Amino acid sequence: MKIKCIAVDDEPLAIIKIKGYSEKIDYLDLCATFDNALDAIQYLKTNDVDLIFLDVQMEDLTGIQMLETLDSRPHIILTTAYDEYALKGYELDVCDYLLKPFPFPRFLKACEKVFAQLNVNQTNSNTLIKDGNQTPKHIFVKSGSQTFNVQLNEILYLEGMKDYVRIWTKDQNIMALLTFSKLELSLTPPDFIRIHKSYIVSVSKIDSIERNRVKIGDAILPIGDTYKKDFESLIEKGKI
Repeated sequence: MKIKCIAVDDEPLAIIKIKGYSEKIDYLDLCATFDNALDAIQYLKTNDVDLIFLDVQMEDLTGIQMLETLDSRPHIILTTAYDEYALKGYELDVCDYLLKPFPFPRFLKACEKVFAQLNVNQTNSNTLIKDGNQTPKHIFVKSGSQTFNVQLNEILYLEGMKDYVRIWTKDQNIMALLTFSKLELSLTPPDFIRIHKSYIVSVSKIDSIERNRVKIGDAILPIGDTYKKDFESLIEKGKI
């Protein structure tokens, strides 16, 4: 799978670095680069991309302001020399935040996050148990000294918490020692769908949808801008 991406940065050296790093990663397809946000916005009106490497501080229109103009956002990796923008990036549901000057291993790690999120149709043989029809039934997850056999049809939703995932069912919640992106590979549409960088929900357990929120039982979960378009598209097509 190729990830179509663009880079937006008013620093020529930053663009050169992103180009060089991107060439080292087979699944990245850097389609275009821009030295200002306005040109990037025009490009996005007629071109679909999966990922934007976006500088925060630019003249005329900042990266944050650019994000706020987009009706539908692809995955975003923010790049900046100032770490005070990290919290704002989290609020905007970006995939990662690269602090300049970032080395290639850190760039690769950020790209791997995006690749894992986009590649949800792959299965993970370490966590997924399948029957003869290749239909997921349950997963084994480790929590502390115990390993739990979790039935997929009992899951309400999952909450990502750095290196852990909290699995919520009707009767209990389990804090599993597992990365969110790894578990996501086992939970695919139409049974499960990611609605936020921190939440995957069981479609059959959704009670209602109101604006940018999903209600499951007593829980009210946000729909992130990155995932809103795909979520609404599946609803419109009647696939969930």
